[in-house]
Amino acid sequence: MIDIVTAVFDFTDYGELLLLVRNSIIAGAVLGIVGGLIGPFVMSRDLAFAVHGISELSFAGAAAALLLGVNVVAGSIGGSLLAALIIGLLGNRARERNSIVGVMMPFGLGLGILFLALYEGRAANKFGLLTGQIVSVDNPQLGLLLTIGAIVVVGLVVMWRPLTFSSVDPDVARARAVPVTAISITFMVLLGLATAISIQIVGALLVLALLVTPAAAAMRVTASPLITPILSVVFAVVSVVGGIMLSLGGALPISPFVTTISFTIYLVCRLIGWQRDRSGASGRRVSTKPVAA
Repeated sequence: MIDIVTAVFDFTDYGELLLLVRNSIIAGAVLGIVGGLIGPFVMSRDLAFAVHGISELSFAGAAAALLLGVNVVAGSIGGSLLAALIIGLLGNRARERNSIVGVMMPFGLGLGILFLALYEGRAANKFGLLTGQIVSVDNPQLGLLLTIGAIVVVGLVVMWRPLTFSSVDPDVARARAVPVTAISITFMVLLGLATAISIQIVGALLVLALLVTPAAAAMRVTASPLITPILSVVFAVVSVVGGIMLSLGGALPISPFVTTISFTIYLVCRLIGWQRDRSGASGRRVSTKPVAA
């Protein structure tokens, strides 16, 4: 077992390696904040499956940009926004939305694979679009990621209250003159942007580990509308930044580390929630027993 760990991890010259991925660590922290804030809304609006659909078209856009020799982040954003608008405009109901996503996923994945097959450049660039990279964030990309991340965060903060209201009970929100449709489309655009920038770090196949799992973990231990996004942000930042720092000493891509940390946090939170529910149920059973005279 020790030999296997030694073969996978090598922390020689770790300090120098940290300097090389400084931009990626900053980008990972920003993505953790973005994913942690938007994740609870993804869960409450039942959009986990939609995130995967958006990521597939985002992957196709990034692969097309790679093939054409243009900005990969821009291509990823274009694919994400196209998918988000299609889902937002056509998928008003959960059944319709799932059908649309189910159609888009294989189409986007097929296009992406086609573009990568036609691409004759470095194989690492192809692999990175699917599983993420840690050394590919240069200064211009970091600036673009920071800008898009700021747009998503500001957009969420501005529409936080009506978005929360429409997520919990859209019918009542519509009756109270809340623009539910406009909010839904705007949120899908923000989700598309968040998905596009997340792919640059964790890859198209594992974006759910950043936009869904941290929020799902937080919702297992609290129902507070204030504490849930805070915990979700903490879990997401720990997963991404921790995954980047672990991957520096490993011979594996970043994604296995990010997903393992994220899944471990979810398991711990689920156990905590299960224990709390069990204790609460035991307390209710004791309280209902008649008191002896």
